[in-house]
Amino acid sequence: QVQLVESGGGQVQPGGSLRLSCTASEFTLEYYPVTWFRQAPGTEREGVAGFSDSDGSGETYYADSVKGRFTISRDNARNTVYLQMNSLKPEDTAVYYCATDLMIPRRWDDDSEYDYWGQGTQVTVSS
Repeated sequence: QVQLVESGGGQVQPGGSLRLSCTASEFTLEYYPVTWFRQAPGTEREGVAGFSDSDGSGETYYADSVKGRFTISRDNARNTVYLQMNSLKPEDTAVYYCATDLMIPRRWDDDSEYDYWGQGTQVTVSS
């Protein structure tokens, strides 16, 4: 059974940085698409950043709202996918989830395309 675990959330001031981690047990993330989503209270879950590849191409995707500020990366030796978040804004406040699936999604940011999810980690940006 695929189990994803996120960590690294917390509270930070506007303009600050956080790095989220997503690890998996009994599952090699390197070979599957992995996407970070977030959900703020009263809003729909949205895709933030993702790896599409199962072919090793390393192609990445970002929501327009985070381009230039967030970076998704992976450390295959640690079986971990990271989300480096810089220049954080109050509107980045949300629960962040990582997700994966055995198939490449038709749309990287469609949460219905992913079967496996972590429990989420809270990110709060406030002064």
